[in-house]
Amino acid sequence: MEIEQSYIDIYKEFAPTLKANSAEVMNRNRDEAFARFEALGFPTQKMENYRYTDVRSRFAVNYGMNLRQVSCPLSPSDLVKCNVPGISTHLFFVVNDTFLSCPSATLARDMEELMEKGVLWGSLKEHAEKYPELVARYYGKAADVENDGLVAFNAAFAQDGFFLYVPKNVVIEKPVQLINVMHANVDMMANSRNLIILEDGAQAKFLVCAHTMDQVNFLCNRVTEVFVGKGASYEQYKLEQTNYKMNNFGSLFVKQEADSHVIVNESTLHNGFTRNNIRVDLDGEHADTLLCGMAIADKEEHVDNTTFINHNVPNCQSRELYKYVADDSSVGVFAGRVLVKEGAQKTEAYQSCKNICLTKDAHIYSKPQLEIYADDVKCSHGATTGQMDDTALFYMRARGISEKEAKMLLMLAFMDDVIEKISVEALRSKIRLLVEKRFRGELSKCSGCEICKE
Repeated sequence: MEIEQSYIDIYKEFAPTLKANSAEVMNRNRDEAFARFEALGFPTQKMENYRYTDVRSRFAVNYGMNLRQVSCPLSPSDLVKCNVPGISTHLFFVVNDTFLSCPSATLARDMEELMEKGVLWGSLKEHAEKYPELVARYYGKAADVENDGLVAFNAAFAQDGFFLYVPKNVVIEKPVQLINVMHANVDMMANSRNLIILEDGAQAKFLVCAHTMDQVNFLCNRVTEVFVGKGASYEQYKLEQTNYKMNNFGSLFVKQEADSHVIVNESTLHNGFTRNNIRVDLDGEHADTLLCGMAIADKEEHVDNTTFINHNVPNCQSRELYKYVADDSSVGVFAGRVLVKEGAQKTEAYQSCKNICLTKDAHIYSKPQLEIYADDVKCSHGATTGQMDDTALFYMRARGISEKEAKMLLMLAFMDDVIEKISVEALRSKIRLLVEKRFRGELSKCSGCEICKE
């Protein structure tokens, strides 16, 4: 517990500061979460779910923490540089672990229009203070504090984040875009919390981008809880394109009611160390879930996607598709678990993980799992890991295409069915372009983006 002890000491000394700079709703279970972290510690590689991912060493760095929630000197005019051509979004920023409360004139007009429909969005801390009963009804009700030390750590230290509430039958036409920016002149840690609530019949699309502004060591530990009501539709697209000094831990918890629809699509194109945990609970009949992900890694990058889909009731469907391309000495990890509980008849669950290793030193570990306690189901899973298709490569080279270009085209085609699952056309085109550039070895900035650093 040597690594954990420094954080235990920080909490015991600064707990009053943490609470004073957060909302009462977030503080109610803060001490209990800390006690749970104290008992669990950070996950170790002795745990099956973390067998190939060393979490503890990532927290061994002496990071700075913004416990007093000191305001960031940045403004939206400094940050609104990241764009996707042809897309219009409601744009928000979380800088390190604090929501940036400086809306643009355009966003202010959008907010006024949607607030008339009862939509709430912005700082989690501010909304927890203003609407404590609403936030308390959901906050902490999906996140697994009891069994995961990372989630317990987040619940103990998180003070702010992003909040979105969409009332019954309200449709947000434009995607909501959240850009998580890490900015500091010293090694920095951020613990933030997102809470997204869609009531019955509501619809929303959520785009999440991760960026770094400085060449220091960063660690993010973000937890997102999503509640999707009856007949509601929620789509989340996440793009990680940071740098080799970035350590990203993201935990997503989704609870779905009857007839709801959820799509989660996550792309890791450039990073240092990434661990994504996703848990989906299908709690109402005829709910369906689609989880997609792709990862492109080189040098010594590490990308881990671990998913758990819990079929609690009959007549639900889940699909998973993950793809990795690993080069140099990089590591890719996929562990997908589907649990079909007793009585969850007529379940359909499909899981697929396909991977390419470009060198002998690259490693990909995949572990698809089905755990079924019902007898009237359609379930399948599969995983393949191999090298570039030499026959296809020869075919293309025989037609005058250079080896480098042929390999790029084959890898782009390999990723295309994940990209095609993105329903927002402009974003789909942008991701395809970024994937192509990545395979060409171009770690270029996003189009028009001034905050990305290689």
